[in-house]
Amino acid sequence: MDDIKALEARITDALDRIGVRLAQPAAQGPSVAELTAQLQEERFANAQLEERVNQLKARQDGHVADIEGRIKEQAAQIAALDAELQQLRGSNADLTEVCAKLRSAATEGVVDAELINRALMAEVDGLTSQRSAEAAEVEAILADLKPLLQQEA
Repeated sequence: MDDIKALEARITDALDRIGVRLAQPAAQGPSVAELTAQLQEERFANAQLEERVNQLKARQDGHVADIEGRIKEQAAQIAALDAELQQLRGSNADLTEVCAKLRSAATEGVVDAELINRALMAEVDGLTSQRSAEAAEVEAILADLKPLLQQEA
């Protein structure tokens, strides 16, 4: 029994201490209203930051799409330049071969009209290929300059 009375006394003392604490205003820390106001401010700041992040992401996605488009255009231009260059190399090889045959015929004193025609055709093909390569190069340069000119306008 003595144990029950001792426990009852301890419980009563603990409840009295709790009652005293509840009766005292909380001198430590901010009030619930202050905490609610701070929470609202933080939520507002967070919403603003999320909006800025979304705007930056959208702008970055736009830049990435522009860059990818330019990469595709430049890859196509490089492919066109490469094709023109291959054609020019082929024409130059034909021209070199025909010129060597013409030199050989000239040293022998033989005039071959077919060789002269082939030499002229090879020269015309070489000039045409060179013109096409230059046109493709100019087109590539203009394609790179066009966005710069549009930005200034």
